[in-house]
Amino acid sequence: MKSSLEKGFGFGLTSGIITTLGLIVGLHSSTHLPIAVIGGIIIIAIADAFSDAMGMHVSEEFELKHSKKEVWESSIMTFFSKFVFALTFVIPFVLFELSTAIFVSIAWGLSLITGFSFYLAKREKIKPYKVVIEHLAISILVIIVAHYVGDLVRSIFGG
Repeated sequence: MKSSLEKGFGFGLTSGIITTLGLIVGLHSSTHLPIAVIGGIIIIAIADAFSDAMGMHVSEEFELKHSKKEVWESSIMTFFSKFVFALTFVIPFVLFELSTAIFVSIAWGLSLITGFSFYLAKREKIKPYKVVIEHLAISILVIIVAHYVGDLVRSIFGG
């Protein structure tokens, strides 16, 4: 895969998973409403995918090292991978009860992060466990913080 496509794919995948997991856990703990979680996933799949693609586009242009084609390849791949990976998180909420869907989503997201981290480490010829632990730790931190922020929002605004 071309470097510009790999960059967009990796960014979109990790951002899509971590952002969506944070959103899911935060919305669940603040609302306990499946429709809010599903709506949030779909909205973030669209809005944040465009936002990240634009951010990638500007970042790549700013470096002054890439052709116009490479800039657009990274941007489009960022959008596509973020959009697709974020939308996969709707599936557990269609198939399972809310509490089960939350756990399935977390397991799905952490599995994807683990697999991609392992691939990245092997590609870079570094010890996979270090990369996997680092990326899982960041992902789990986001999940924990989002849960407690959701609780806080519910206690302040939800009654």
